Amino acid sequence: MDMYKPSHPGQVLRELYINQLGLSITDTAKALDVTRKSLSELVNGRSGVSTTMALRLSKTFGTTPELWLNMQRNYELWETRRKVHLSKVKVLVSS
Repeated sequence: MDMYKPSHPGQVLRELYINQLGLSITDTAKALDVTRKSLSELVNGRSGVSTTMALRLSKTFGTTPELWLNMQRNYELWETRRKVHLSKVKVLVSS
C-alpha cells in the first residue's frame, strides 16, 4: 500500500508560484509578511504549512487555505505511514 509520495507544499510553492512568477524568496516573504528564514525553511521542506501560513498563502496567491493545509496533511500522512507500525493495534469495530 505504498502510494506515490505527495509533494511537500513548500516544493509546490517554490515551483508553481515563486518560480513561475519570477519572484525571489525575499520578495515573497515580504508579500507574505513573514521572515525570509521562515519562508526558506518552508520551501526547502524543513517546516510545514501552519494554519496561519495557509491563510497568508491563500491571500497572496489567490488560492484557498484548505489547498495548502490539505497538501500539508497529505504529505505528513504519507510520511507517517512509512514510519508507524500498526501490527499490534487491534481492531475493535469492523466495517
